[in-house]
Amino acid sequence: MKYGRLIRTETGWRMEDVPAHVSLRLKQVFPRINKGARGTFEFPADNRTAADLDWFRDRYPLLIDPADNQALIRSRLAHEESQAETERLFLDGFKVPAYAGLQPGQKVRRYQAQAVEMARLSGGLLLGDDVGLGKTYTTCAAMLTPGALPAVVVCQPHLQQQWCRVIESFTSLKAHAVKKTRPYTLPRADVLVFRYTQLAGWVEQFPEMAPQLVAFDEIQELRTGDKAAKGAAALELVKPAAIKIGLSATPIYNKGAEIWTIYQYLSPDVLGPFEDFVREWCGLSYWVNDPVALGDYLRDAHVFLRRTKADIGQELPKVSRIVEYVDHDAGALARIDDIARQLAVTATTAKSYQERGQAAMELDLKLRQATGVAKAGAVANMARVLLESGEPVIMAAWHREVYDIWTEALGEFEPAYYTGTETAAAKQREVDRFVSGQTDLMFMSLRSGAGVDGLQHRCSTLIVGELDWSPATHTQIIGRLDREGQTQPVTAIFPVANDGSDPPMMELNGLKASQSAGIIDRGVGTVASSDRTRLQALVARYLKGGKP
Repeated sequence: MKYGRLIRTETGWRMEDVPAHVSLRLKQVFPRINKGARGTFEFPADNRTAADLDWFRDRYPLLIDPADNQALIRSRLAHEESQAETERLFLDGFKVPAYAGLQPGQKVRRYQAQAVEMARLSGGLLLGDDVGLGKTYTTCAAMLTPGALPAVVVCQPHLQQQWCRVIESFTSLKAHAVKKTRPYTLPRADVLVFRYTQLAGWVEQFPEMAPQLVAFDEIQELRTGDKAAKGAAALELVKPAAIKIGLSATPIYNKGAEIWTIYQYLSPDVLGPFEDFVREWCGLSYWVNDPVALGDYLRDAHVFLRRTKADIGQELPKVSRIVEYVDHDAGALARIDDIARQLAVTATTAKSYQERGQAAMELDLKLRQATGVAKAGAVANMARVLLESGEPVIMAAWHREVYDIWTEALGEFEPAYYTGTETAAAKQREVDRFVSGQTDLMFMSLRSGAGVDGLQHRCSTLIVGELDWSPATHTQIIGRLDREGQTQPVTAIFPVANDGSDPPMMELNGLKASQSAGIIDRGVGTVASSDRTRLQALVARYLKGGKP
């Protein structure tokens, strides 16, 4: 008995004339397909789907043309071979291949070689190794595999020169840091290093460049997808690439659905169209319903790899995260009370969606700034105690007004500045000044320090003076100290106020952390699904007359 017909199409596979009871079973096995479909179903052309279809027809035989049958079997066998080859990478017998082109004295570690070969086999890999495990060096080794050149790296502005230095000190490849946002005559180079902010201006040159390997450092920069010019340009950049690598220990900054956007640059077929992904994994809120299951799915598809320091025998002492409630200047919050209340009302009652959104944004900015300013003096006093005892300290914040208060209070310590206003060259000079011991104090923007290396040789104490909505931001900046080369236990201190934006930010951070941890760290974190937004958390203080 046959239960329908399977046909190969230009875009994949189509199953026709499927009886109702088999349709029900089909929807259970393939949750991505349209639940409203009846009798006819469409499937993508990837090898994994072909293997699943071949398995399904063992239970429910289907009519199929002989040529289509051979194509299905070839795809299934290709999938099985790829799976087997990838799994061999993690067996005891795996040996690091010889990578021609390493500088004398350099070597590729076993766990790095596993990632290189996995990226080569899958064609698109999200490498989520812990901060400090050498994702940059892993990417450089991948550039030495056959057919990987020319290569392109895309990174944040302050890391462009660092990437060039690592590429040329680790390999014999020639790297060029792209200098302008518009095309110019490029020198001969094996690897071009772009800033994310330069991509849109070069998009017409990407077909001519034809990179075979594209690596996105801190790939969470693309989490808004093609809504941003850099995201749309990045989609053009990866079209000819045989190997795509995304680097980030913290790829999810907010809701778990961001992972779908990230995979559009690495392996778009693995999660399917966005509507299918939402139907299968999320729901309308875009919170992933089962983060652990999604993480396991991505691992099993061999498009995600994450190792911790403990996994590879480089376990450092556990970071001490200390939440310390501090006094705050109630007047700083009271001064914005009236306007904040007005914004909260507008954000929830205005007829225009644009007007509500603008009011919510202004409320967020004003309350966060006022909260940072209100506790800035107490945070500076906390840092002074540590500095006067001889302890080097990094202080992280967001607003210039907070830095100004800290500068006035702690100016005698001649702080180094790594914030959002310095040039890339100035940032490096300030890092050198801190690491060399010319100063014991550095002010660092919460979101400007990703990828910075060397601070761990000088410091093990971090004070996060302002909270971020995303727990991944906190993880990133702690990772500047908690990385290979650190010889002391790292202490991260979070001074918080019991008023202002801190209480709702702490609450929402817990939900976001569970989404990230469940997907990224297998078996860690709880399933969280909530529609409580930052807007709801902030306006509660003003509409209810109390704290959230």
